[in-house]
Amino acid sequence: MTHGPAEWWRPGVHEGRRAGLLARGRIQMAIRLWLAERDFLEVDPAALQTSPGNEAHLHGFETTALGHDGQGRRMFLHTSPEFAMKKLLAAGETRIASFAHVWRNRERGPRHSPEFTMLEWYRVGEDYTVLMQDCADFLALAARQAGTTELRWRDATCDPFAMPDRLSVAEAFSRHAGIDLLATLAPDGTPDAGALASQMTAQGIRFAPDDTWSDMLSRVLVEKVEPHLGHGRPTILDRYPAAEAALARRCPDDPRLAERFELYACGVELANGFGELTDAAEQRRRFEAEMDEKQRVYGERYPLDEDFLAALTLMPPASGIALGFDRLVMLATHAPSIDHVIWTPVA
Repeated sequence: MTHGPAEWWRPGVHEGRRAGLLARGRIQMAIRLWLAERDFLEVDPAALQTSPGNEAHLHGFETTALGHDGQGRRMFLHTSPEFAMKKLLAAGETRIASFAHVWRNRERGPRHSPEFTMLEWYRVGEDYTVLMQDCADFLALAARQAGTTELRWRDATCDPFAMPDRLSVAEAFSRHAGIDLLATLAPDGTPDAGALASQMTAQGIRFAPDDTWSDMLSRVLVEKVEPHLGHGRPTILDRYPAAEAALARRCPDDPRLAERFELYACGVELANGFGELTDAAEQRRRFEAEMDEKQRVYGERYPLDEDFLAALTLMPPASGIALGFDRLVMLATHAPSIDHVIWTPVA
């Protein structure tokens, strides 16, 4: 099924897309200037990696790298430049950003492309809440460069100049689904699938008999919570359960939760930010748990990037975030799909 412009290379089709593509360029230039004015160094991480990432439900593109002797080595296109950029933080960089092409398999639709551009940036020694203001600034920049006063996705609109609402995941579940999420977490953050299942049953929310706590949380989030986020003004969905934040450090005031937030506009998730985890042993445990889940659900697992885990022992405290740049352009230009704002969409 195609979701983008058919035969985008035909002159007439290209002419219809060109205004949005030119706006894309202006938005990118404006963000680059914003970053430069704040002493960010733009870096260019290699896309070919030993691991594409270690989150259970992210899928990489795999290839084989051949040596001079013809022997093959399993390699992947990255799903995010995160591992490489954190290695740069370990090496001594303090403010870095990248417009990186990334690849995610099993993802295709009006808001998804298997190859897309991710804007990722890191701040050493700064709290993750600073990233929330960065996001607000980028929404306003994008709107100004696109010549619009609103972000739009289908029938939904959002004021890019309004300060985002900020609410916790627990508050959102209570407000939009009638579920007490914290009651499904043990004091150390261990999730209780039965407790969540009973609340979902009471609220008439369906789930599969073999759903895990994480599966059920995702179902509630997608069906009951996300449709309400980012309407009228942007939404910051903050303080995720630690079990859903494999790369974030725990909140100092509540070990059940983690310093993770997502940015929404028009019901569309745009960015995912963290107070970064730098405990290598804890990170290894979380990665192994994620890969165990991937093995259970999909029958495969990805290798761990041992260099990344070693670099974490040198990495200073930092905050970091990834923003779907194509999605931001799509909302700012009111495009009907992500492919309409990608110069050469994947066939």
